[in-house]
Amino acid sequence: MADDKKTTDTPVDFGILDTLIGYRLRRAQMNFFTKFSEVCSDLGISPGLFAVIVIVEKNPGLTQTAVAQALGNDRSAMVAAVDKLEGMDIIERRPAKNDRRSYALFMTQYGQDYFKKLTKRVMEYEQAMASRLKDDDEVTWLLEKLQILSKD
Repeated sequence: MADDKKTTDTPVDFGILDTLIGYRLRRAQMNFFTKFSEVCSDLGISPGLFAVIVIVEKNPGLTQTAVAQALGNDRSAMVAAVDKLEGMDIIERRPAKNDRRSYALFMTQYGQDYFKKLTKRVMEYEQAMASRLKDDDEVTWLLEKLQILSKD
């Protein structure tokens, strides 16, 4: 997936696709997610689950709805993600202080240790992917531009 033209025996003309930011972003995302899976699949963690873990670790006590909103996820998908992470003993639900109908999310002690191991692995993978760029300034530039493009 890293090189569009490598996967076929005959050259493929990608036409307008080569000029579309969205297409290039999607290809880059697919490549990153594939590599992420290679690095973290033995731990049972997808990019989406990793994002939930990071938000809960940095923001203990957020409700499931707040985590879903922060990540731009559907609330119904959040229930399945939380169920999985709770089943893995990484996070736990507790009744929310302000709304007993909602649950607040917290890391378990096991989850804290797991997070350190997982983050180390993810950061090594990120550094390997970022090494494809020229230098840290280029990484910073790309992150800034992606932030701009991710806003509504």
